Amino acid sequence: MSCCTPDGGCSTATATVYDVSGMTCGHCRATLTKEIGALDGVLAVDVDLEAGRVTVTTAGEPDDALLAKVVDDAGYGLTGRAA
Repeated sequence: MSCCTPDGGCSTATATVYDVSGMTCGHCRATLTKEIGALDGVLAVDVDLEAGRVTVTTAGEPDDALLAKVVDDAGYGLTGRAA
């Protein structure tokens, strides 16, 4: 995915870190990267298993409720934005 606009400019990307429970292995990383990455406006997903955090980079302000639903539907628990 690209953050560049058709006119050659760059959009403002926002990286938001979330606390996610239930992640333990590479399969968890792959699943969350795929499911979150499929959402409109998501530019990148970085899953940190050790910290229990997922960083989501979006083209605009992320939809926390939609992200929570996608994470929950995948079998994990999004407990909120990381402090």
